[in-house]
Amino acid sequence: MENRALRIGEVARRTGVSPDTLRHYERQGLIPKPKRTAAGYRMYSPDVIERVRLIRSALSVGFTIRELSRIFGIRDRGGAPCAEVRSLAAFKLDHLEKRIAEMQDLRVKLRSLIKTWDAMLSKVPAGRQARLLDVLISKNKGENV
Repeated sequence: MENRALRIGEVARRTGVSPDTLRHYERQGLIPKPKRTAAGYRMYSPDVIERVRLIRSALSVGFTIRELSRIFGIRDRGGAPCAEVRSLAAFKLDHLEKRIAEMQDLRVKLRSLIKTWDAMLSKVPAGRQARLLDVLISKNKGENV
């Protein structure tokens, strides 16, 4: 890795994030505060590029900025947050699997609802209300339609 300091625009270009995102990461403690030039320009260590890539990868699998801030804080102080990282990932997987099951249930319900609505629409003259949404009330009351 090169040793020359990088301005915010260069880091943004190399990592595919905006300068505003880099400033946000800095405020959240995800990346170290860069040195500043006499004119006030941020000058980042080239190491920040890998950190930003790591942040983006972790965000893409469901970690939050708050979680990453805590994890990186521990790590940057020489700690080993590995068990916490693994635990968080397992929790996220469990939550995701529950959401997938809920969505699969919803898919089944919607397919059934659409069949019910198709049958209703076939019996209603064009231009007349079929009151399709009213079926939702009766289904929620446990009535069969």
